[in-house]
Amino acid sequence: MFDMNARLNHLFDEALALAPDERSALMVALLDSLGGEDAAAVGKTWADEIRQRKAALRSGAAQAVPWAEARARLSAL
Repeated sequence: MFDMNARLNHLFDEALALAPDERSALMVALLDSLGGEDAAAVGKTWADEIRQRKAALRSGAAQAVPWAEARARLSAL
């Protein structure tokens, strides 16, 4: 996992247990909570990106990978 404290690790694990739509909503809400016009623009951009990715997954144009594989790919960067 990322280098976070125990509380953040717990919150992260709890967030991963949410349904994909709930995780998306949580992410957008967290980004929006940062405040300011720039943060709102970032939140809207992410919300748009999430909608596009969800549509790609639902249509079969994209395929999800297990979290362990995604984490391994990120760690390799």
